[in-house]
Amino acid sequence: MNLANMMKQAQQVQKRLQDAQKDLAETEITGQSANGAITVVCDGHGKFKSIKISKEAVNAENPSSVEDETVEILEDLITSAMNQAVSDAQKKMQDKMKGIVPAGINIPGLF
Repeated sequence: MNLANMMKQAQQVQKRLQDAQKDLAETEITGQSANGAITVVCDGHGKFKSIKISKEAVNAENPSSVEDETVEILEDLITSAMNQAVSDAQKKMQDKMKGIVPAGINIPGLF
């Protein structure tokens, strides 16, 4: 195999990897617990997107006593904490990988 063919194949693989990364970023994955009382949505990369909490999850004995605003505040606080944790984890992974992967090598989805 000649060098030109190898380069062409490498470019094709890189394009397919980029397309796969884009598809994963656009994919939504939903997880539920407590028979749907808690719903979490992530993208295909595992990045947290949202959480929905039912009033029953906050107060199973008297869900009608829970105000909509209370649920929204809890959802926002948990979303913020999850996004901060995901961001910190990504930064730590990138820092660790920088010491392993030689400079100038770009691995899609890693950096």
